[in-house]
Amino acid sequence: MSAADYGYLRRLVFGLSSNVLDPSHDYLFDSRLARLLRNQGMSRMEELVEHLRRRRDPLLERAIAEAMTINETSFFRDLRAFELLRTDLLPRLIENRSSARTLRIWSAASSTGQEALSIAILLREHFPQVLHWDIRIEGTDISSEVVERAGAGRYHRIEVNRGLPARCLVRYFEQDGEYWLARKEIRDLCRFRQANLCAPPAWPRPFDLVLLRNVMLYFSQETRDAVLDSLHRFTAEDGAMLLGVSEQVSGSPLWTPVLAGGTSYYKPASLKGRAEKDFPPISPTVQPLLRADTP
Repeated sequence: MSAADYGYLRRLVFGLSSNVLDPSHDYLFDSRLARLLRNQGMSRMEELVEHLRRRRDPLLERAIAEAMTINETSFFRDLRAFELLRTDLLPRLIENRSSARTLRIWSAASSTGQEALSIAILLREHFPQVLHWDIRIEGTDISSEVVERAGAGRYHRIEVNRGLPARCLVRYFEQDGEYWLARKEIRDLCRFRQANLCAPPAWPRPFDLVLLRNVMLYFSQETRDAVLDSLHRFTAEDGAMLLGVSEQVSGSPLWTPVLAGGTSYYKPASLKGRAEKDFPPISPTVQPLLRADTP
């Protein structure tokens, strides 16, 4: 394809998912859209771009954006983060919620669900006192395909071999040939839905813990700022946010970094005395991205 055609696809992906794709990675379009081309009865990428240029096709545009979304994940990815959860964050949150007996956790950009299920396993393994609490682990992702897979809780043996301890595999999964199915007791703690981080669902209650790991690496700085401002609104005052090991909040006044257990997390700055108008305005270049992706 021409450089202009690749540029058109990059802008399309950015407009729907906020992912910034570098021109040096244009070759990824050819491999990741191959199946989509076949499903559309097309043989060349040029046909796809020409079709999109002629008329709007929202379903096809969305399929392209989803295909180009990075969905790399694994069970207990980055053990330092889960050790921080086990030894610091979850004990503190559980103590603070002992009267309400509720716990709300958001796995943002949850991909195929391994992160959310890892947290469910962590709770059952190390915090039996909360097993009868009202616990909800919400997983969201922009890709409908990975959300469907996450909801099914069914993983190939290669996927469960990536990070899942053998004892947890035997205790919390049932084998089905080459696949393993998560047992009901951990699937029931999780709920997955399709959503765009730039227009998250109108959550009725704040979250005690938000995990936004290895996502903002693919966002522009303006989009990162908008997402962090939005997440601040949905995090409890005594809650916390976990980012990936190579991600930072870039000095946002809404988040305070905390170093603990060899890694770090962020706690929300106080909202007291701050009106809605005090939040930084969303840039006009980001505003068009704020579209709902859930019913």
